[in-house]
Amino acid sequence: MTGAVNLAALGSLPGALLVVDVQRSFADPAYLGDYGLDAAASASIVDALATIDRLVDSAREKGIPVVWIELGSQPDRVWRSSGWLRGAALDAAMSPEEPCIVGTPGAEWYGLEPAEGEIRVVKRVYSGFFETGLEGLLRDAGIEWVAVTGLTSECCVAATATDAMQLDFPVVIPSDATAAYDVRINANALEQLALNVGQIITSTDLETLFATSAPASAAARTAITGKPVHA
Repeated sequence: MTGAVNLAALGSLPGALLVVDVQRSFADPAYLGDYGLDAAASASIVDALATIDRLVDSAREKGIPVVWIELGSQPDRVWRSSGWLRGAALDAAMSPEEPCIVGTPGAEWYGLEPAEGEIRVVKRVYSGFFETGLEGLLRDAGIEWVAVTGLTSECCVAATATDAMQLDFPVVIPSDATAAYDVRINANALEQLALNVGQIITSTDLETLFATSAPASAAARTAITGKPVHA
């Protein structure tokens, strides 16, 4: 876990809350049967969504920008390497079972959703920064650190957080606002992220950081509102 001194360094700087892939394909139990979740993993998804919902409310109340990052799988832009990794031929068409195909129910938000004017970033791979223009948007708004939440910890949360760190944004990850489909994998992901990517904190720590960062973040929220970004 991070020490208070590390968070204190961010308290006077504008930050943003990133919410990654809280969509039906990744969060709705009706879509998760093939992942083989046990009771503990299923409960961890429910708990993480509730925590993210609370953090979104807290960020809005304190004037911290909320950025919604969503997968938008496009049948005319097949991600060949991803399909190959999971057993498909390199030249295969996109399967209708792919997660979050644009225009299908799987791509819908699940349990929470953006408010009017909050930014939505549509990505086609794991990271919310890859070929989306998100970095430029955050820079233009003056954002200097990010909190990364969402699903799943070892995949799109890790990829987004890693890119943010490599782009020189300090990263915090509330451990109770992310999850994976196996609690062991989630624990391993958080351990790896703590080693190389960001400070692993709690949602309570993050709410405290929201409060101290609020004065600096107000102008960033105004600058970032209503600017959609697409891959």
